[in-house]
Amino acid sequence: MDKTSENAALVLFSGGQDSATCLAWALSRFERVETVGFDYGQRHAIELECRAALIDGFKSIKTEWKARLGEAHTLAIPTLAEISDTALTRDIAIEMKEDGLPNTFVPGRNLLFLTFAAALGYRRGIRHIIGGMCETDYSGYPDCRDETIKSLNVAINQGMGREFELHTPLMWRDKAQTWQLADELGGEALVDLIIQHSHTCYLGERGALHDWGYGCGECPACRLRSAGWAKYKAT
Repeated sequence: MDKTSENAALVLFSGGQDSATCLAWALSRFERVETVGFDYGQRHAIELECRAALIDGFKSIKTEWKARLGEAHTLAIPTLAEISDTALTRDIAIEMKEDGLPNTFVPGRNLLFLTFAAALGYRRGIRHIIGGMCETDYSGYPDCRDETIKSLNVAINQGMGREFELHTPLMWRDKAQTWQLADELGGEALVDLIIQHSHTCYLGERGALHDWGYGCGECPACRLRSAGWAKYKAT
């Protein structure tokens, strides 16, 4: 595709709560929405397996969402795990490091994801790229910060000679507000879909179903998700 469409978007879709909410956000705004997931040797690769059930669920919630959903892409970046020594790419305990970041931080991950997404968008004629980065309820990852995304947006546009727009609809929302956004976009059906079929747990646990979804309940991702759910239900 050579022609870039103003009415198309590409969503970074991992199979987690945030990316599922971003997909609903995109489907509510764009006429054609494609998704891209990344297999980078993550410990919780089960999240990628959740995407098919989520996509089926989206199609059943609203007829216009079904019509707007386009191709689902998966890109393999095994080198990222090979050069990373983190709790997301190694079977090691999750802990805080001396620099104040948890060892779940994968250096360069979001930078690579967005750059690969833009390269795919270039080929697919899509200039709107949507990601679930957030610096409100988050673990301090520097590649989730607003200034990082804006800087990368400039670099991508200069390097590719296209006017991409990187959207981060969750940037200033905490996890409770993310649950609320899902409710506003797709009602109880979307909230239930995210609970039942999305995956957030860093350890890849899908044994116990909590009120907020599956997970170990103890890793940083589960704690953020469960605390956000409790706050959302209390409002």
